[in-house]
Amino acid sequence: MAENGKSATEKVPAVANPLSEQPSEIASNINYHAQFSPHFSPFKFEPEQAFFATAESVRDRLVKQWNETFVHYHKVDTKQTYYLSMEYLQGRALTNAIGNLDIQNAYSEALNKLGHELEEIAEQEKDAALGNGGLGRLASCFLDSMATLNLPAWGYGLRYKYGLFKQLVTKQGQEEIAEDWLEKFSPWEVVRHDIVFPVRFFGSVEINPDGSRKWVGGEVVQALAYDVPIPGYKTKNTISLRLWEAKARAEDFNLFQFNDGQYESAAQLHSRAQQICAVLYPGDATEDGKLLRLKQQFFLCSASLQDIILRFKERRSGKGSWKWSEFPSKVAVQLNDTHPTLAIPELMRLLIDDEGLGWDEAWDVTTRTIAYTNHTVLPEALEKWSQSVMWKLLPRHMEIIEEIDKRFLAMINATRPDLEHKLPSMRVLDHNPQKPVVRMANLCVVSAHTVNGVAQLHSDILKAELFADYVSIWPTKFQNKTNGITPRRWLRFCSPELSNIITKWLKTDQWVTNLDLLSGLREFADNADFQDEWASAKMANKQRLAQYILRVTGESIDPNSLFDIQVKRIHEYKRQLLNILGAIYRYKKLKEMSPEQRKNTTSRTIMIGGKAFATYTNAKRIVKLVNDVGAVVNNDPEVNSYLKKPVALLNNFVSYALLFSKATSGIDVVFVPNYNVSVAEMLIPGSELSQHISTAGMEASGTSNMKFALNGCLIIGTLDGANVEIREEIGEENFFLFGATANEVPQLRKDRENGLFKPDPRFEEAKQFIRSGAFGSYDYNPLLDSLEGNSGYGRGDYFLVGHDFPDYMDAQARVDEAYKDRKKWLKMSILSTAGSGKFSSDRTIAQYAKEIWNIEECRVP
Repeated sequence: MAENGKSATEKVPAVANPLSEQPSEIASNINYHAQFSPHFSPFKFEPEQAFFATAESVRDRLVKQWNETFVHYHKVDTKQTYYLSMEYLQGRALTNAIGNLDIQNAYSEALNKLGHELEEIAEQEKDAALGNGGLGRLASCFLDSMATLNLPAWGYGLRYKYGLFKQLVTKQGQEEIAEDWLEKFSPWEVVRHDIVFPVRFFGSVEINPDGSRKWVGGEVVQALAYDVPIPGYKTKNTISLRLWEAKARAEDFNLFQFNDGQYESAAQLHSRAQQICAVLYPGDATEDGKLLRLKQQFFLCSASLQDIILRFKERRSGKGSWKWSEFPSKVAVQLNDTHPTLAIPELMRLLIDDEGLGWDEAWDVTTRTIAYTNHTVLPEALEKWSQSVMWKLLPRHMEIIEEIDKRFLAMINATRPDLEHKLPSMRVLDHNPQKPVVRMANLCVVSAHTVNGVAQLHSDILKAELFADYVSIWPTKFQNKTNGITPRRWLRFCSPELSNIITKWLKTDQWVTNLDLLSGLREFADNADFQDEWASAKMANKQRLAQYILRVTGESIDPNSLFDIQVKRIHEYKRQLLNILGAIYRYKKLKEMSPEQRKNTTSRTIMIGGKAFATYTNAKRIVKLVNDVGAVVNNDPEVNSYLKKPVALLNNFVSYALLFSKATSGIDVVFVPNYNVSVAEMLIPGSELSQHISTAGMEASGTSNMKFALNGCLIIGTLDGANVEIREEIGEENFFLFGATANEVPQLRKDRENGLFKPDPRFEEAKQFIRSGAFGSYDYNPLLDSLEGNSGYGRGDYFLVGHDFPDYMDAQARVDEAYKDRKKWLKMSILSTAGSGKFSSDRTIAQYAKEIWNIEECRVP
């Protein structure tokens, strides 16, 4: 390819054509970047070089649209939203950008002229390692929708150098190494050397003679802005994700110490600055780890708010006289979970200490500006920070938080004496002498003008349980905004075959921005021709996925088997353990059958993927168990009766399909390593059954459930998070439901503690099979112990795996039966896609814009 690539580039003139839509001129522009924006030694035009040159060619067009968008926003002086999030899980940008700009065909042809295939070039891009799971992917879907809906909005985040971690899976289980996404560079980001803000840590508070206060001393690092363009779909609007990097200045480098041989001390502040954006969610078991996490959160909030205030003042400067009370009519700040909570005291500090406002005026501005999205009811995820750590790192902010707490108490005492006995749990500061903490969720609820949950069930639980006392004070403060996903990345671009069929039968491609139009597919659900086309698109995706699995794991899987997938963060409440116990029981029963009996079973390939947090021991044991089970099951000829041909034959989809006989009986278990957005774009279109099986009441929403449903995949799941609404939209008969409901869970836990739980024999059999050593010599007792006993930390089956197991196995039996009826299954699959219209992030963001942010479309002419 290199030779072809080189000889092909010689035939294409290297000429800058930044805005052309003609393939030959685009090819020239790519070649221009290869030669005049060089990042590699000359005379090479291999796929990697071709990717960077192609990305820079696309960026030319984005930069123009970007600049036009911001000139327009400035001119119209419209209200803007600023979305603060610790995570953005962007995925690859190239295919998304050319898709949104509607120039994929032109770029595909241009690359052909240069001796390359677009698919191969797109594969060269590394996923931006700026997030971990649903929280970050949601934020990225939201940015896509904000741009597509022409809304004036920005994203703010941190530029993590090494991400969370890259997951390696070995015989020992999960291992973590640093992500290398920035090892070369990212072609999408533009560093803004003129946008730098000081961010202070530690120090003390000085009281001036007039009684005003000033935070001084400590250490000051610089926040430098990197901007990433976010194009809307078929619109000129291109918004910005602004990522902050922490740096120290040259003058903070101690030359005297360095020349004296004290090299580490000389660069101490530089080293500490680099730590801030090194890793997403650094371990916080130590005091230093806690300080670093808090530094990250404050760094994001302080830099972003200084930027927002500066932009507001610049826009006011030409307007004659103005007042700070106008700030909330021009600025909306959304906190994505509790990580950016420090935006509240930081905005207060900037307004009072730097801008000279009194408390009441600053509080009025702050509370009308900030809104908060809650993403969890899990107590360990509702952040609580040690008061002593906060006083040490942010002394001025602790004074402000104390004042917020004091005034909240006074307000309750004056207006709601009936709530006085609830104050210890409602107030912002918890003065428990053993462990005094600041409760970040309480600070958000007390200070924000709106608080929203992310699925109807979740919002109902927030109002009825978690924040019930606040609801009685501020009944209108609480809203629901059911999450959504972008139909561009999660159907239009990741499954072109299915998308083309949908467009053909609906006779329009408008569904890409109006997902409700998918309901029109219902009238074709029984149409034999439509079902055949649907089945062939699904099979193409399954074959592509089978190729991928072979490439990354070495496992041959049968595209004629039922592809059953669970991919998400590994956590006990998400119950990957329930899934693998079910697989173990299935395997054991297959082993006990005669060959004749096996022929009547449904063949399955079970794929599980996700990262376990580095210090979460039980989650890592689950990863190890899935791999150990796969190693045994996949090499057992009794349950893997189809022929696994050598890899050398697999050079295209057709040959892959021919390797396998029709739906043989059997089971395969595969752990998919290093799950990220690009892996999801392969897995989700290829899936037929997806498991969303969290303990009811634990998952706020989930968004992968929406992606699977949109791609015609059926869900087996509990009544949890957005599953409730998905089941309503697609029809109960097209959803495999099992398990306890959220309102039954507390009583079931009590019963368990009181020794009233009677385990199902199948559950005991599956656990016993692991203990028998069938899957190797690793000691799984601590993992199995968590499912046993009647109570106690790490015991007592808090997540009700044992209770839900029999119901889960019965639901899986219904899946097996349904899959045998091809027409029935295809109809259910079509109706799943047809019912997914509600779950577009365009709908979610339109609701945020209207009901929380009060912003309007601002389309670039």
